[in-house]
Amino acid sequence: MTKESPSRPPTDKAKGAFHIVASRFNTQYVDGLIDHATEELRGLAPNATISLHRVPGSFEIPVVARELAAQHQPDAIIACGVILQGETNHAENLSRSVTDALQRIAIEHGVPVINAVLSFDNENQARARCLENTINRGTEAARAAVEIANVLSEVRSKQGAAVSKPPRDNG
Repeated sequence: MTKESPSRPPTDKAKGAFHIVASRFNTQYVDGLIDHATEELRGLAPNATISLHRVPGSFEIPVVARELAAQHQPDAIIACGVILQGETNHAENLSRSVTDALQRIAIEHGVPVINAVLSFDNENQARARCLENTINRGTEAARAAVEIANVLSEVRSKQGAAVSKPPRDNG
């Protein structure tokens, strides 16, 4: 796991919409992700609307993300959750299930879904990546959301321009 955050994308002054879907489980760590993501989004996209949707646990995040993607077509969705490894392989199964579901939602609906549902071996790892500033995954998720929203907007505007151009008359 890298100890450096990706570089900060340029500020986007356009209006947009970002949804954060966050688990209530492991609240202390998830709230850290939400706080850092929200702060970074406000800095990078000051005119955007940021909505928070809380769900019981990480397993419930994909169903709300899917509904948001289908109904609202936001610029991006950030999924925030923390899964701590226990004595069984439940955490591993849960992480894989949530990751697969979030990727399917992104592909099927054409809406970026940033996966900040994080799995940790212990609370020290969670604290370092969710509460501290050096490698905060909430900050990274917000940067990724703004960057991919900008890329998709650019791609879609170029496609629209290419489609709307009349055919050339070569005759």
